[in-house]
Amino acid sequence: MLTWIVEMGEARLVQLAEEILANPRMAETFSGALQRAARTKGQVDRNMQMLLGLLNVPSKADYNRLLSKIESLQGSLVNLNIKLDRLMAARDRPKRRRAAKPHAASAGS
Repeated sequence: MLTWIVEMGEARLVQLAEEILANPRMAETFSGALQRAARTKGQVDRNMQMLLGLLNVPSKADYNRLLSKIESLQGSLVNLNIKLDRLMAARDRPKRRRAAKPHAASAGS
């Protein structure tokens, strides 16, 4: 029974929203409100970042920049590790000795 009431409430809410937004003037007002809200959020974000900077507390942007640098450094370390493994494998491999050419030994005599 409670689920049915909730579903009816949702259906009524959707219907009301459709009716309100069908009115061009209401849709324009709603759109303007959303735009103002987005601008306000941007201003709040900028002010918060400035405040965090003044308090010497890292912001999310600082964290993301640091994370990017760490990931880049990690990639460089992986590449360096691969190259080092190749050098060590080449050093540990027994060296092939070149066999002396038979005609070179007889030419010197």
